[in-house]
Amino acid sequence: MKKVIVFSQLDEDILQRLQAQYEVVMINPKQGDVNEQIREQVKNADAMIGAGRLLNQSNLAPAEQLKIISSVSVGYDNYDLAFLNQKKIWLSNTPHVLTETTADLAFTLLMSAARKVPDLDQWTKQGQWKRTASEAQFGQDIFGKTLGIIGLGHIGAAVARRGFYGFNMNVLYHNRTEKLAAAQPLNAQYCGLDELLQQSDFVVVAVDLNAESQALIGQREFEQMQTHAVFVNIARGSVVDEQALIEALKSNQIFAAGLDVYAKEPLQSSELFDLNNVVTLPHIGSATAETRKKMAELAYVNLVDALEGRTPAYLVNPFNS
Repeated sequence: MKKVIVFSQLDEDILQRLQAQYEVVMINPKQGDVNEQIREQVKNADAMIGAGRLLNQSNLAPAEQLKIISSVSVGYDNYDLAFLNQKKIWLSNTPHVLTETTADLAFTLLMSAARKVPDLDQWTKQGQWKRTASEAQFGQDIFGKTLGIIGLGHIGAAVARRGFYGFNMNVLYHNRTEKLAAAQPLNAQYCGLDELLQQSDFVVVAVDLNAESQALIGQREFEQMQTHAVFVNIARGSVVDEQALIEALKSNQIFAAGLDVYAKEPLQSSELFDLNNVVTLPHIGSATAETRKKMAELAYVNLVDALEGRTPAYLVNPFNS
């Protein structure tokens, strides 16, 4: 019987289906060092499934027959792709099924930061609402403003649709290449990064993390933005120089920020927590029951396809096995 390692929490229905088909071993942090468990179990494993775990040469080197790692995620920066290619191990992911959910969250962050929702929620609960709200409680209008999208992929385009159709926003976008098919229905204008930063009232980052996007937004970029601008990051924390963002918020170089991702996760302490002009969420872009179920289902299909001799539909590193 083929052996599958489950290296993170997994939907219970999917887990039961795997257990009915294969020998399933679950990595459990309560049973000792996780990487040591992986090194031991991967020696004779055929597949792995999960998310949120760094997998690279240090814990995968003993693998002799590993066919696929099925990630329950879209992003794959936790995986050493060069090593997986060297070992001829497929890596699959779960694109598209979380697009709309993540775009919903991006707009939640945008609106919450623009209208100071978390800060005013606490202000109200603390009994400070003693008279009509004054300028200190004022936020930014959203309707009819300019929305700048950095990365017009599936999620970026979904955010742009919400701005264009829902809020009559003028849409600018910056991408490695023009995306005419996605941009034309939204009358979205392709422009350079500096132009986008200078003209946008709201800037949403939705790029993949790669060599080009690492530290894409730093001090220089924040200085390009308008002082009333709201910055939203739903990409990866490493796309942004976090300290530069903190300084921009502290100095009111920008009005506010909405964040779902960070350079180090889980984020336990940060200067961000001391600021009232930033919304901080715990990387929950896809965190709805419906979407996580779809992601687990797609990861399951990817894994089974590989183990049953078929090429999975969603491979990060397609090659002839």
